[in-house]
Amino acid sequence: MPKARKAQVSLKATPYYHCTSRCVRRAFLCGEDHLTGKSYEHRRHWVEDRLLHLASVFAIDICAYAVMSNHLHVVLHINEPAASALSDMEVCERWHRLYKGTFLTQKYVNGIQLSPAESTALATKAAQWRDQLMDISWFMRSLNEPIARQANQEDECTGRFWEGRFSSQALLDEKALLACMAYVDLNPIRAKKAHSLEGSDHTSIQKRLSLKPDKQRLPAGLLPFADARDLPNPNTLPLTFTEYKELITWTAGYSSGNTTSLPETIQELGISESKWLHLATNFEAHTAKLIGNVKQVIVAAQCLGYKRTPGLRVNRYYFG
Repeated sequence: MPKARKAQVSLKATPYYHCTSRCVRRAFLCGEDHLTGKSYEHRRHWVEDRLLHLASVFAIDICAYAVMSNHLHVVLHINEPAASALSDMEVCERWHRLYKGTFLTQKYVNGIQLSPAESTALATKAAQWRDQLMDISWFMRSLNEPIARQANQEDECTGRFWEGRFSSQALLDEKALLACMAYVDLNPIRAKKAHSLEGSDHTSIQKRLSLKPDKQRLPAGLLPFADARDLPNPNTLPLTFTEYKELITWTAGYSSGNTTSLPETIQELGISESKWLHLATNFEAHTAKLIGNVKQVIVAAQCLGYKRTPGLRVNRYYFG
């Protein structure tokens, strides 16, 4: 029996999660229908645009994403400090960018004086929404439901567009995070839909590469890379963009034989070349719900109330 989503997420364990949603029957509902020749490629723009919009609303950052023909991957970072710092007004304004809200919250945002009882009710509702703004279940729900309705309207049909639930994996350390990001960003190349990082449509790596240095800012919600490795920052990824680009360029080139010397980043992570390639090219098949070194997996399992710690053997093999 699947575990409830709240039993799969613990900020005490990690703020990083890899989420995947697949179309029903794994049909190519965002790609091209090979029987009729009709293209649904434009729907991938819907998904990407909605994804980046949600990241600007939620207290959740996007580390990496890839929108494929029949599924999507996204690596999320739950930014609890950012959510805690939001005022009640900011929470309501953000929520109203996605949903209508309530009569009381609309009244508050419009600057109408509230009674003491209304103020108490407003504070309760804002606290609830603040929690939901850092909830990956609400994030994925706000992503998938509008896309499903829009696609069904276009197809003049009803029923499911996505499978019933999205899957999630907890990324417990830097090695797990970087391997998962590489796996996500390299999806189009691995599927033979692209031949370069720049040509990998609807991915975070293409989005990052398309921006001119020092001239264009990253879209709101796309988590930036660190300026330097010796300046750790909880609001940035744990390496520089130059290092990450070198890492996934080498990984992408390995299968085609266009390899150079092993990137220093892999050596610093303390993982062998073969294990890194296994993870970066087939991450989901080689990993479990909790991913990282064994000590952190055990701690995470305790935080989540697992009776038995999942994935010990595979995590010991890849992460030590």
